[in-house]
Amino acid sequence: MDIISQLQEQVNTVAALSFNIFGTLQRDAPPVRLSPNYPEPPMNANGTEETTNLAEQPKTMSSELVKAAKEFDVLVAAIPISDGDEEAQLTRIAELQAENDTIGQELQKQLDAAEKELKQVQELFSQATDNCLNLKRPD
Repeated sequence: MDIISQLQEQVNTVAALSFNIFGTLQRDAPPVRLSPNYPEPPMNANGTEETTNLAEQPKTMSSELVKAAKEFDVLVAAIPISDGDEEAQLTRIAELQAENDTIGQELQKQLDAAEKELKQVQELFSQATDNCLNLKRPD
């Protein structure tokens, strides 16, 4: 997998982790009294066990997010630095395009030859099936 695809995959990972973290924090946030005019929000029946788990969960999720961000930084650092100025880069792009065109022409020739061979095989197969159906001997 090339470096750009790896970067995209890591961005997707960071986005998914962030989405899950914010959703979990929203879901598990303890109820808060909005105004002194409202009654006190109800507590969970097993409040102590939940509180312990809720205290550890953000630490775990944040460490996963930091780890993913560090992996992203490593991938960014692995991106090769471009050699030369803009003119050298344009020259390199032109060379690569010419190489691509040459290889494309070779592949097209091979494809044409393969299609020609396929037609020959199909004709021979058709003749063979006709001979079998007509109970003729091949010439």
